[in-house]
Parts: sequence; structure tokens; C-alpha cells
Amino acid sequence: MEDVNNISQDMSYGYYSKHFETSALITQVVTCIIICIGLLLILVAIYALYSLVRKDHVAPIYVINLLISDLIQLCCMIGWVAKPKDQKIDKIVILIYGSSLMASVCFMVCIALERYLVIACPLWYRFRRTIKISVMVCVLVWIISLVFLVTQVFCGFSEVTGTILAIFFLLPLPLLIFFLVGTLKALSASISVHTDEKRRIVGMLVLVLLIYMLLFLPRIIFSLTNAARPEMFFIIVESLSFLLFKLSPLADLVLYVFMRKGAIDKLLASVCV
Repeated sequence: MEDVNNISQDMSYGYYSKHFETSALITQVVTCIIICIGLLLILVAIYALYSLVRKDHVAPIYVINLLISDLIQLCCMIGWVAKPKDQKIDKIVILIYGSSLMASVCFMVCIALERYLVIACPLWYRFRRTIKISVMVCVLVWIISLVFLVTQVFCGFSEVTGTILAIFFLLPLPLLIFFLVGTLKALSASISVHTDEKRRIVGMLVLVLLIYMLLFLPRIIFSLTNAARPEMFFIIVESLSFLLFKLSPLADLVLYVFMRKGAIDKLLASVCV
């Protein structure tokens, strides 16, 4: 009887091991593709958006910082693909990746807030928006993510810290929904904003919410769920949710398209008709 149980356990271990290796291989291939595509496109997008900032446009500043955080994430992915032998380096890379994800979520909220103010409070926004204020907000976001990084390096990571971090990532959801709903309600009352600009703003808010819900939310829910899970289910969901995180740099590039006037206006006009 014991021999039968041992054979069963060996078969089960081999089954899980095979699926784990397959999942790891797929994840690594997709990660390499994301790195190759994302690095070049993000650098080009940052340069193009910087030219808009020099023309005294405030809106691209948050998108630029979001792309910079994506660039840091891609650099961390390169570290994972390289598979450093030193575990300390691996842990530091994970912490840097986590802090850059925090910055990404914060900048997504900043983008949504800034776009909401354009429609809901156009006069206030026109006279109060300055590059200096936007830069200060960006610096504050980076300081918050840096404090998290330093705290984890010296204090270590625990389950409580993981739960707090997951809750932090969950907080933007009601804000993003509020900004989108508030913008839609204020659209009819806004006269000073051009129709094409309104479509672009709403499109960007919808895109930010979709990126958050499709790429960030599954991992957050998975982290907050403490119920017992089958091992195979855990491996599959763990891999998929983490892979969605890795796709966020490519998804954020679409925000660059909404910052440029031209073809996107025609597409949005055809969708809204």
C-alpha cells in the first residue's frame, strides 16, 4: 500500500513539475518578447512626449514618468531572464520591480485626475496647471516608491507587508472609476474643450481603467485571497497574473497615442458615431 502511495506521489510530482517547467518556459519567452518590443518603443515615446513638454504642455509629464517606471520594470525583467546566481541581487531586483509598479499605479491615477480636471474644472485647470506643480507631484510619487524600496531592503518582506501592498494597489480602483464617471457627467457642461479633445480625454480615461482592471486587478485579487487553493490552480493563476503585470509596459504605450492629435481623432470619431 505504501508503494502504491509513493508511486502516486511521484506521478503527481512529475505532473506538476512538467506543467511548472512549461509555464516557466512560456513566461520566459513572452518576457523576452516584451523586453525586445518595449525597450525601443518606450524610449521613442518618451523622446516624442518630451518635445510636447517643451511646448508648455503639462499633460505628457505624467505619461513620461509612467513610461520611465515601465522602463525600470523592463530592466528588472532583463535581470530575471539573466538569472543572477546571487539571491541578494535577485531580491533587490524584485523590490525595485515592486516599487516601480507602485509608481506606475500612482502615475495612472495622476493621469486620470489630470484628464478629469480638464473636463470637470476647465477654468480652474487652465489657470492653475503648471509644469512645476506636475514635476513636484512626480517627485513625490518617486519618493513614495523609493521609501517603500528602502524600507523593504532594511526591514525585509513579510506576509503582512504583502497584504498592505495589495491593498495599496487596490485603492486606485474607486478613484479611476470616479474620474471616468465624473468626466462623463461633466462632458455636456464643458464648453471650452474641443470635441476631439473631449473624445481623446474620455478614451484615455477608459484605457487607464481597462489597463488597471485587466492587468493589475487579477494579481491584486490573487494576492488578497488567502483561501486554500489546489497546487495546479495556484501555479497556473500565479503565472498568468504575473504575466499580465509584465504586459503593462506595452499597454501603457497606447497612452502615448492618445497624447498625439491626428489618426486617433478619426478613430474615436468613428467609434463615437
